[in-house]
Amino acid sequence: MTVTVTDDGIWLNPPPTHPLVLTLDGRYVWSFTPLRDGRTQGAGVLVEWPGALRSFLNGRSTVRVGAVGDTDTPLFEDEVVLGTPVDEDARVRVEDRNGQPLAIDKVGHLCRAFEETDEQIRDEILVGTKRALDDLREHAGVEAYLNYGALLGAIRDGAMIAHDSDTDVCYLSRHGSPADVILESFHVERVMRSRGWKAIRMSGGDVKLMLPLSDGRDCHIDIFVAFRVGDTFYQLGNRSGSLPTSAILPPSTITLHGVDFPAPADPEAMLAFVYGPTWRVPDPSFKYADPPAGIRRLDGWLRGFRTQVSAWTEQHRATPTPIRRSEFAFWVHRQLPAGEAIVDVGCGTGRDALWYARTGRPVRAVDFARSARGVLLSRARRLELEVPFDVVAMGDLRAVMLLGAELARSPHHVYARHLVETLDAAERANLWRLCRMSGRSSFLEVSISGPELPDTVGPGERVDFDALVAEIEAAGGVVEHQEIGPSSDLVGQPDPAVARLRLTWPRRRPTPSQQRSVA
Repeated sequence: MTVTVTDDGIWLNPPPTHPLVLTLDGRYVWSFTPLRDGRTQGAGVLVEWPGALRSFLNGRSTVRVGAVGDTDTPLFEDEVVLGTPVDEDARVRVEDRNGQPLAIDKVGHLCRAFEETDEQIRDEILVGTKRALDDLREHAGVEAYLNYGALLGAIRDGAMIAHDSDTDVCYLSRHGSPADVILESFHVERVMRSRGWKAIRMSGGDVKLMLPLSDGRDCHIDIFVAFRVGDTFYQLGNRSGSLPTSAILPPSTITLHGVDFPAPADPEAMLAFVYGPTWRVPDPSFKYADPPAGIRRLDGWLRGFRTQVSAWTEQHRATPTPIRRSEFAFWVHRQLPAGEAIVDVGCGTGRDALWYARTGRPVRAVDFARSARGVLLSRARRLELEVPFDVVAMGDLRAVMLLGAELARSPHHVYARHLVETLDAAERANLWRLCRMSGRSSFLEVSISGPELPDTVGPGERVDFDALVAEIEAAGGVVEHQEIGPSSDLVGQPDPAVARLRLTWPRRRPTPSQQRSVA
């Protein structure tokens, strides 16, 4: 077998079918399954570095790639130089600001793994999780039980899973209506706050507790709701399918590192439901394969549209965003009379929205990443600027319509720089709907592809230009002006093929049937 480690990732020929573990200078960092996570490149498969890891990969490191549990015969082990280190002797250090080691978890985020957690901190996590479960059962009045990684470790290994990073608990709701499930979850949150917990609401059925640890960090304890609608059992994260209530209640008891926890009545049935029939086989690269229909229902019932929130949060943390306004912002500014308002949709950390505010132009900022909101509002306070911010996901029709109604009463030009490339078809349809409702023109900057465009491929996603124009026109828009040429991408890097569009949205004449209806 040939294994090569480069700045692009891990290339393997032939690619193994089993999970692999990667360490840097002896520390666990990441696990992956090549055939699932990679893409064909030449005769082999390339597994690209996770996005959350890339900013750390500047320096030397002893890279080791091997099978799970194989400490003697790695597939690859060698000193590698990654990135463009300033100091040729610099080592790659995947650590937080306090020097604590980080690893990629099963959903692609950087976190502290239990393998790198000393015994005292581990015991604090166990005792804190037990306290959370006691509060849920005794004070919030819900049937709570240990679940996911902690349950798996207790049943399969008799210990916490080395590559896990938090603890998860669930409770079985007494309700079968999603609206009542949400009301109950908010009641649970209020009770836990009254018990002294710091809580962050993640969705209508998921509350994250923050457990302070003596090493200065917080451990997350997720409280997931489980409920039944008809014959289907749902459990957040995204689980759905068939599991009888008898597998959950009455609760059993399991012991983990000397601490007793309530557990499902049939822990093995629960683990098979969560992880599938091969749950007994260790797989640190495990990824869920949930039924799409169940995910759609849970999104609509409990979550709204948060699918990419975590990815954008990591993007804002890992990739420095330019502070200076973009050239596109000035291009738009020159075309608008003074005093006419702009709504910056997909504003990110607000480089352009803040610049518009500094010019005296009324501006409203819109994004769905709260991490971006924090950066923008912090900078606005320092600059003594007033920039209203709306948290809106373009996939959420209700939120888009509400924003559109507000813009219809106070017309704004819609400004969207490198937003279109990040949206799916339904989200783009909502963007066009928002543009029509805004009462003014719209300005787009988009990385594009097409038969007569430069062969050089720039960074990021691209949109077929002809298809984009056809989609806009089908939605009722008119391309008043267009310019195509080199510019910059979302984070300021050169992009050889960018389209700048000015759109208008003429009022649609009612059809004869609509006229008769009005009459």
